[in-house]
Amino acid sequence: MLWIMRFSGFFSAAMVMIVLSPSLQSFPPAEAIRSSHLDNYLRLPSQVSPVDSRNRFSFRKASVFRNADECGSTAYTITGETSVCDPSLVHVAITLDVEYLRGSIAAVHSILQHSMCPENIFFHFLVSETDMETLVRSTFPRLKFKVYYFDPNIVRSRISTSVRQALEQPLNYARNYLADLLEPCVRRVIYLDSDLVVVDDIAKLWTTSLGSRTIGAPEYCHANFLKYFTAAFWNDKRFSGTFNGRKPCYFNTGVMVIDLKKWRRVGYTKRIERWMEIQKSHRIYELGSLPPFLLVFAGHVAPIEHRWNQHGLGGDNVRGSCRDLHPGPVSLLHWSGSGKPWFRLDSKRPCPLDALWAPYDLYGHSH
Repeated sequence: MLWIMRFSGFFSAAMVMIVLSPSLQSFPPAEAIRSSHLDNYLRLPSQVSPVDSRNRFSFRKASVFRNADECGSTAYTITGETSVCDPSLVHVAITLDVEYLRGSIAAVHSILQHSMCPENIFFHFLVSETDMETLVRSTFPRLKFKVYYFDPNIVRSRISTSVRQALEQPLNYARNYLADLLEPCVRRVIYLDSDLVVVDDIAKLWTTSLGSRTIGAPEYCHANFLKYFTAAFWNDKRFSGTFNGRKPCYFNTGVMVIDLKKWRRVGYTKRIERWMEIQKSHRIYELGSLPPFLLVFAGHVAPIEHRWNQHGLGGDNVRGSCRDLHPGPVSLLHWSGSGKPWFRLDSKRPCPLDALWAPYDLYGHSH
């Protein structure tokens, strides 16, 4: 009976894979530009020794992706580089962490494969280690991108222990500072985690209306919202009262559309930092960077279709057990949880749905 169940699971994944298989069309090259945006967040401190990622990772060069005929052209600076301020661009922010680098590269690859206008996508890569730019350019030679150094010391003193050590990494908190890191002319951005693949045209997500809201994300109002905070939080009206007059729902911060203009005007970064400071002294949550976002935004989120975050494929935060897809259409597959597809595939113990991530993997070999 057990072998029948396993076969059934792999067969189901194979059928979904047929539906979601990457397009074979090819699009024009995107162009890489070098980062020159330096401020308090984007600086390489002298005490940080560069990490040559090429000595640890080798990725195959991706195919060249070209715009369809109906795509408009992007603007260029006098040096021939693409202007980050070009209003026709779709802005996508992703972290490049050494432990999750393989996932980040696969995510970028999936976005390019399914985009009708890949030339119009500009990637903002957030890093805490140097020399990532060389690795990205060698894998995607014509990609439009910029690398932003995020100083871990900005948040290290505010981070408290979590249910999983990976959730305590400073780079997880870089999303809190996107409004400061990115150029003022970038007024909207899609933030994506590193453990996902996009199987639809990301321009559809980009054009989502946020209305009067600052962020948009798929909401899950049937989830037990109480579990995201401790008893100390719910028993103290100074803290739990923050949800008075709101109808808070859980949302996953791994896929968000953010209005950076509104974020900057209101100063949401300071509000998130304030909750992180309260956490250090009162222990009001257990789950890393997610709860501060819930505290600030839950009940004030522009709802996005669930198809844009089929999350939880990495299982829970402890065992990382296999999960099935949620019912409904799929535009983005997200391996949130402790089980990552590249680790499970390498260990020869994959979950059925990990086969849907594998076609976007460009990992070559370790030196």
